[in-house]
Amino acid sequence: MSDLSPTAAEHAGIFIPPPLVYVLGIVAGIVLQRVWPLPTPPVPVGRVLGWACVAGWALTSLPGVAAFVRARTSIVPIRASRVLVRTGPYRFTRNPMYLGLALLQAGLGLLWRQPWVLVMLAPVVVAMDRLIIAAEERYLAARFGDEYRSYRARVRRWI
Repeated sequence: MSDLSPTAAEHAGIFIPPPLVYVLGIVAGIVLQRVWPLPTPPVPVGRVLGWACVAGWALTSLPGVAAFVRARTSIVPIRASRVLVRTGPYRFTRNPMYLGLALLQAGLGLLWRQPWVLVMLAPVVVAMDRLIIAAEERYLAARFGDEYRSYRARVRRWI
């Protein structure tokens, strides 16, 4: 973890809560499934894979949140980052909470037998990657400078 630079912007400039992007993908998938139904996987397969994805969410997102709480910095992108968190799951992925939410969306799509929820995961991940994460990375580079650039060079964006 590192202290912040006083010359950087106050926050990443993201005004839509990132979990809402995933919720919109889930809702769009449910609506599309009602309008243009896709075939669903067999129930046992969907359950096993679905619960595995939900477990993946718990194993990535929850420790990610815990790392932010321990560092006493906000997980909300409209608030300033006080420190650069590099502990816990942030040693392996720069975005464990977003990765976890992607796994949760996939798991819910499988458990609820909503294939369109799985299909909608692709545009959600692209939107997160190109809009939300890109803005956060610009902010973190300005806020933490070389320390963030070094971290970014060592740790992958997603997995």
